[in-house]
Amino acid sequence: MRDEDFEYFSSKFGEATKRTPVPAKSLNKWRNKLPDQLLKYWEQEGWCEYANGLFCTVNPDDYAGLVDDWLADTELEGVDVFHVIARSAFGELYVCGEKTGSSLSMNCVLNSVSAFENELKPKSKEDLDFSIRSLFAFLKPDECDVEDEDGQPLFERARSKLGPLEPHEIYGFQPAIVLGGSFLLENLVKVKANVHLTLLRMFGEPTFPFSGIDIEEWLDESDTQ
Repeated sequence: MRDEDFEYFSSKFGEATKRTPVPAKSLNKWRNKLPDQLLKYWEQEGWCEYANGLFCTVNPDDYAGLVDDWLADTELEGVDVFHVIARSAFGELYVCGEKTGSSLSMNCVLNSVSAFENELKPKSKEDLDFSIRSLFAFLKPDECDVEDEDGQPLFERARSKLGPLEPHEIYGFQPAIVLGGSFLLENLVKVKANVHLTLLRMFGEPTFPFSGIDIEEWLDESDTQ
């Protein structure tokens, strides 16, 4: 039976438009590394795309190494062991830390890594589960979309023009926004997610709008755990 947080998520995004059952070996691999609540969602729902690919829950193995690449040589390198658990159609990654839970998002289009306010800290098992429920409960479809230069959402128009996304594809801007490209429909193409997001990281250092989080304080706290 679904909890009220996932029911609320479904009321906004609808039922899954594609679904892949999660193998038992994957559940066993990630037990005690990712929150129990996330594994429960995996068991109940599978790895899914919602709203025709606007938002997808994913196998972290498919994005292994990508978070490390983005955090390499930054102040967050080594703070936690992070894994991608979901993504948007435009390559925003939702990241879960083994100690911090759902605590980071990576907006690769804007070359930005954001920590949720007051969440980048070690958590109890109960709080790790709560971080997952909160991710699904508070996420909104328009937050997964990208707006063009006139403030109009791009996802449905990109899907109509370029076709639906395959499981490992996203819509990417060419030229990249970080290289001076524009948020225009005609600049969107379908790209392999891992390849495109790795290239975006090579174009520049990510920015870190931490919402007031003190990384040094976090490190001090984590050393005492």
